[in-house]
Amino acid sequence: MSFLDVLWAMLVGFALVAYLMIMFSVIVDLFRDDSTSGWLKAVWVVCLILFPLLTSLVYLIARGNGMAARSAATSKKVEEQTEEYIRSVAGSGPAAEIAHAHRLLEQGAISESEYEALKARAIAV
Repeated sequence: MSFLDVLWAMLVGFALVAYLMIMFSVIVDLFRDDSTSGWLKAVWVVCLILFPLLTSLVYLIARGNGMAARSAATSKKVEEQTEEYIRSVAGSGPAAEIAHAHRLLEQGAISESEYEALKARAIAV
């Protein structure tokens, strides 16, 4: 196998990976778009199967700006959901822990010494 054969194989491999990335990004964007009807999505998918290179280029030219906006919106939504989850599982602040311990004390679930221990631990953190 010569150097040119290896170079050609690398070039073809790169082109194949780039083509697959474009196809998957077009398909993901197509099904992410809520404003496109189901029939139009079906037409795009059929065209992607029959004329993959031409259809993907037309899609990128015609809907490229929308792809960026939808991708940014999805990223922002995922980031907000992640932050909300982190806030929900993270411990509350010392004031909230002390208030919770005080409610337990008022309900009689803990004694005064246990309340003081919880309060000291909340303040220490």
